Amino acid sequence: MANEEKKAPTIVRFYRFRNRLKEKTHGLGGGKGGISPEAMEKAEKALETLSEDYPDWVSGLITKLAEQHVRCVDTPEDRKDFFEEIHRIAHDMKGQGGTFGYPLITSFADSLSNFTSIKTDIDDKMVELVKSHVDAMRAVIKGRVKGEGGEIGQQLRKSLQKAIETYKKS
Repeated sequence: MANEEKKAPTIVRFYRFRNRLKEKTHGLGGGKGGISPEAMEKAEKALETLSEDYPDWVSGLITKLAEQHVRCVDTPEDRKDFFEEIHRIAHDMKGQGGTFGYPLITSFADSLSNFTSIKTDIDDKMVELVKSHVDAMRAVIKGRVKGEGGEIGQQLRKSLQKAIETYKKS
């Protein structure tokens, strides 16, 4: 034991830095802080432009979902892979619809994303429920159903809910 070298203790230091960026954006740092009205106006105009393009852009994603559905029908042995892709697309879509004035897309995509997280024993009824979701989203975009969609939005919600209930009963 006499030959063992004695190691010096390790010194650990913690540094806490103030979050100056947070202070500036919340106006807490003593400076002006906040976001200028001009910057807000510019951002709102950019969002408005993107909102106008959203239906055309999201139609491409809905087409991809429809293609994945057809692949599920044509090659049942690979459904797990197709469901993973459907899940990924729906997950991406659910965060975007509300931002651009289409909360029904968010709602339907959220439902589809949750449903397609199932990775085992994917049967024909599950594949048809994917189609019901895709059809509902397609109707929203084709009809440019913004916001909650009024009576049309309620009908689409009821139609999809009925398909989900039918699936659960079987």
